[in-house]
Amino acid sequence: MGIGEALSIASAVAWAGGVVIYTRLGRTLPPLHLNLFKNLLVFAMVVPTVLLVEGTRWPAIGAGAIALALASGAIGIALADTLYFRALNTLGAGHMGVIGNLYSPLVIVLSFAFLGERLDALQIVGFVLVMSGVLLVSGHDADRPLDRAALRRGVLLGAAAIALMAVAIVMIKRTLEQQPLLWVVAIRLAGAVVCMLALFALGRHAPVPRGVTLKRGEGWLLLAAAFLGQYLSMILWLGGYKFTDASVASILNESSSVFIVLLAWLFLREPLDRRRLAGVGCTLAGLACMLLS
Repeated sequence: MGIGEALSIASAVAWAGGVVIYTRLGRTLPPLHLNLFKNLLVFAMVVPTVLLVEGTRWPAIGAGAIALALASGAIGIALADTLYFRALNTLGAGHMGVIGNLYSPLVIVLSFAFLGERLDALQIVGFVLVMSGVLLVSGHDADRPLDRAALRRGVLLGAAAIALMAVAIVMIKRTLEQQPLLWVVAIRLAGAVVCMLALFALGRHAPVPRGVTLKRGEGWLLLAAAFLGQYLSMILWLGGYKFTDASVASILNESSSVFIVLLAWLFLREPLDRRRLAGVGCTLAGLACMLLS
């Protein structure tokens, strides 16, 4: 297993833990405010990390690379994550797991067109197995019936979020390969925070929502979600794309759906039936094919 593959799988585990926590927080905080709070928390974590690891000297990053990192953060974090949280609140984790299947095909297509990447035969088999497993584990939310209007709205929001995430990571792939990882993470987050503050200003929304207070313990939940699902997951996620092909990293990232199901079973008491167990097996077999290739 190469370092890029290891980082991509570790990112999937961290993101799954964050999603389980965000599912609880989404019942209290509006999506736009939740996204702003977690990005400010993560930015406060990333800046000391960069200074500690990389030092205080500004790296030799060109203006074009900085612009790409800022734009990637605005698109892939500020816009995409806000839409993702809205869709998650509407659809639930199960339906969002199905929509998340769009991510790796979109990354593969974009990487094929703009990065010249190609999958070999065993990787294609791994891709099919992983996607089949994800469909099995996240294909149904029996306890969350939705009317057609809500379902349509949630699907459109979720699909838009996933598409923006795919565009944002492919556009920054070459920058990740050539520049220090942690500096790119910090610049990307700065772009997200600036974009979100602009959204608040344009919409004339208060950064702190009126009449909304965190319940006892939810402040710690928000901190844990930001650390696990964003700070740690984002560094591991971008590290995976830095050290391996975007197509490969995106397929390995899909395993997060399986980890979400397992963690939701452990901590949210969501059901784990034979279908989902079969999905876990398919996904693990697909990951094995990717790693063997």
